[in-house]
Amino acid sequence: MNTRRDTLDETRAEVGSIGSVGSVRSLLPAGGRQRRRMPFAGQHRPVARAREFALAALTDWAWPEAGDVVLLVAELAANAVRHTDGPLELVLDLSPARLRIEVSDTSPTLPEPRRPHRPGLPGGHGLYIVQQASDRWGSVPHERGKTVWAEFDARPVAVRVCAVG
Repeated sequence: MNTRRDTLDETRAEVGSIGSVGSVRSLLPAGGRQRRRMPFAGQHRPVARAREFALAALTDWAWPEAGDVVLLVAELAANAVRHTDGPLELVLDLSPARLRIEVSDTSPTLPEPRRPHRPGLPGGHGLYIVQQASDRWGSVPHERGKTVWAEFDARPVAVRVCAVG
């Protein structure tokens, strides 16, 4: 079994010319979906590891504007570190319609943004950032705690094509 990253994520589709704009659909394999998981068990510096993991996946997937996604991954992981016993797992799920980030932890307490948001005061800005940067966000309880998620709608991407011949 070949487990090289470039064969696991055969996501580059050919388009007409260099710099042509395609869609996320052109980056997905025939099944139409990419999903990556990173368990946090035994991870030192979980927020840094989550950022690195997300950036690697987004680079492989040629996701445009990765900075906003990496920021939200870091924020959700940091919230799990700060407000719970730490994160359990990070999941990145790419479909033709959207990119979803999920961070699970052991706390059953669902997050609530500070209202009203007070930009002049320290703290309480994380979920405000998540709300502003993502297209949707939420949380869902499960038997081990909860999962906090954020989604970005699919955006057009530039795909570089090398001419052969």
